[in-house]
Amino acid sequence: MASSPLTPGAVVPALPAHWRDFVALTKPRVMTLVVFTGLCGLLAAPGHIHPVLGFTAILCIALGAGAAAALNQWWEADIDAKMKRTANRPLPAGRMERQTALHFGVGLSFFSVILMGMATNWLAAAVLAVSILFYVFIYTIWLKPRTAQNIVIGGAAGAFPPVIGWAAVTGDISALPVALFMLIFFWTPPHFWALALFVKTDYAAAGIPMLPVVSGEVATRRQICFYTAIMAAAALAPVLLHLTGAIYGTTALLGTALFAVMAFQVYRRRESDPARMAPEKRLFKYSILYLFLLFGAVVVDRWLLA
Repeated sequence: MASSPLTPGAVVPALPAHWRDFVALTKPRVMTLVVFTGLCGLLAAPGHIHPVLGFTAILCIALGAGAAAALNQWWEADIDAKMKRTANRPLPAGRMERQTALHFGVGLSFFSVILMGMATNWLAAAVLAVSILFYVFIYTIWLKPRTAQNIVIGGAAGAFPPVIGWAAVTGDISALPVALFMLIFFWTPPHFWALALFVKTDYAAAGIPMLPVVSGEVATRRQICFYTAIMAAAALAPVLLHLTGAIYGTTALLGTALFAVMAFQVYRRRESDPARMAPEKRLFKYSILYLFLLFGAVVVDRWLLA
């Protein structure tokens, strides 16, 4: 039996874990964007990296992200059990022991960092290690259960991949990867709060102090607009600083304008029924596409400028 660190005495049936459950622990859908931004950081970096080593670097980013996700689910198993959208994950559903998930997450963390250091350089490995530790200890354990600003500060955890990809090639960190870090950092609040608006009841049931639960929907809609404005500045910074060219600049300008229009539509609404939150769901879905478009444009721009 595996007992919970959050609710003493809670137990999970000890069942043989299927390989699909280990994959589910890594949150593969979330990992897609992490891997893509890391790949774009690697492809946009000046210099050359052997394709095998480049593939290894991206694999390490994926494994590191998966390790952080596994440790997140290990810690939050009791919380996940209270939320409809997470109740069927391996731990709350009783398909895996808590200790198994912990060992899997820790082992994968060490393996990804050591492999990154041996395959590329130890700066990239160090940033990967920081990203895992930040997500697990700063966001999951410290911020998330304590403050409605959890996703603002915790958003840094998901902003490291392009920096890691860049460092894997160059062995250093310069202005462009920092700008890309800031873009993801300021993109995270409007992206995540759009989701939080239509899954508010889940967070309330689990006792997680997300912004809509603590401050209400009106304040959340206002904050979405506020952070969209900051994100817009971060999105345009690379071209204004002459780090990218016209392709990225055009993509960022048009894509951010559409993002802002959707965010303003969400701000004006006062709908509280999740079933009727089509604009909120549309903003959440578009925000994912938005980041894919901008990072893809960075790569195209850098290759044309090379």
